[in-house]
Amino acid sequence: MSTTAAKASGSYAAGPPDILRPRSHDLGGEVASASDGDDLLNALGYKAELARTRSTWHVAFMSFVLASIPYGLATTLYYPLQNGGPVVVIWGWVIISAIILCVAASLGEITSVYPTAGGVYYQTFMIAPAKYRRVSAYICGWAYVVGNITITLAVNFGTALFFVACVNVFQNEDGSDIWQAETYQIFLVFLAITLLCNAISALGNKILPLLDTFAIVWTFVGLICILVTILVVAKEGRHSGAYAFGHFEPTSGWPKGWAFCVGLLHAGYATSSTGMIISMCEEVQRPATQVPKAMVITIVINAIGGLVFMIPLMFVLPDIAMLVALPSGQPVPTILKSAVGSSVGAICLLIPLMVLGILCGTACTTAASRCTWAFARDGAIPGARWWKEVHTGLDLPLNAMMLSMVIQILLGVIYFGSSAAFNAFSGVGVICLTISYAVPIAVSMIEKRKHVIGAKFPLGKFGWFCNIIALAWSFFAVPLFCMPAYIPVSAGTVNYAPVVFVGFTSVSLAWYITWGHKNYAGPPTEQVGEDVATMNTGAASAIPGDVKKPVPVEGSLGKKD
Repeated sequence: MSTTAAKASGSYAAGPPDILRPRSHDLGGEVASASDGDDLLNALGYKAELARTRSTWHVAFMSFVLASIPYGLATTLYYPLQNGGPVVVIWGWVIISAIILCVAASLGEITSVYPTAGGVYYQTFMIAPAKYRRVSAYICGWAYVVGNITITLAVNFGTALFFVACVNVFQNEDGSDIWQAETYQIFLVFLAITLLCNAISALGNKILPLLDTFAIVWTFVGLICILVTILVVAKEGRHSGAYAFGHFEPTSGWPKGWAFCVGLLHAGYATSSTGMIISMCEEVQRPATQVPKAMVITIVINAIGGLVFMIPLMFVLPDIAMLVALPSGQPVPTILKSAVGSSVGAICLLIPLMVLGILCGTACTTAASRCTWAFARDGAIPGARWWKEVHTGLDLPLNAMMLSMVIQILLGVIYFGSSAAFNAFSGVGVICLTISYAVPIAVSMIEKRKHVIGAKFPLGKFGWFCNIIALAWSFFAVPLFCMPAYIPVSAGTVNYAPVVFVGFTSVSLAWYITWGHKNYAGPPTEQVGEDVATMNTGAASAIPGDVKKPVPVEGSLGKKD
């Protein structure tokens, strides 16, 4: 019988997985060691191929760097300023942070049962009804991969635009920008940043946890410097608290209520990386507990860090109309220069944000490569036999990383046709990731949350509440991020996110029609999901002796054991 047929029929080697047997020292608690994490991965159908070198705090720090507050908020501040100003900046962030906390908790609970690099894709397959599990997992997987790749693209492209704006805090004698960057120059900056982030991620894989640890210290030192400096100096004065927290001045052309909603792209983009960290599950020592905890901890840290960054900016905010009219679309450099009254002072305050841009791009590159690799090893991507390979010397999926990089560079060419390209990249990233997060949560709810009973990261009585909030946000966010930032629109300012989204959807649909519906069988197991859930309840002793053990698929998951 072929491996594909074996997967489809659920025919596996007999014998109960050892990880599913009760052990007095770890039932109901954390897995005792990295080897136990590998045992659990094997029970979920995969052979361990990546080294487990990350602790809970390493994962939390990487998750923090994926969002890179305040960098992530700095590069998209244009959107809330144009769609309402301080009210949208501050209260939009508070609202979205609370919502995303529910999303993180919901995903964390499911991840504590199914901790693999396949993330939400694998989870969807395991908890969906047998009749729909292949197609639902396939849809979720494509959304997850596309979301990871396009968010990485948005980060690197946003960094390019931000760097140009930072250089232009220095001006010529006539007041013009010192670097009036042409379109091709911005693209070349983006290309250089993309190559740099991939080089750091590939060649510095072993030191990435140290970089993530450095990043969080660097971030809060930078935040304190910005906070103290701009509030103390405040060359152009300070606004009142009523202005900083209550001024509402939409200039986007949208009705006031909808303008507030469109301005949420700012907070939605910065928090869209919430579930990307799940792709690192196979490099974490105790993924069933470490990854969920890290996801939730990071949202809390991000919420606080975001407020520490943005509240001072609102107190020293210059004219909003002037900020939204900036050709660069990057108001933060101008705000800081206005507050300190010096180009040199401004660039010193901007350096922490510029460094964070590179670190964020590196973290996103790493996460995108892992989820692309995980999806490819189940044969769900064209050319999967190349993208599923792990480079043994570097201990990472180098081919998958290069695939992600090439797609980002090709999509970056859109900038030559539209100055609103960044809006498209960030928009489609948020859309796809939102969909991918929503699918396993929705399926879990449809299945009455039976698969998370006894999860190692239980939400208990708050489970339904968090799930409902997460889904409500998903239904709202998808159409919201298809909207242009302002009206009326032209060919150069329209939001191309729906076009990019439809393009990826067409590719995935064509691949499913031509190959997937006959050959794609999903992850290499259809049975152990319920068994692992049973293990989490502490009732593993009730598992019958003939529970099937999945055999890693030869050629995609390594040789058979």
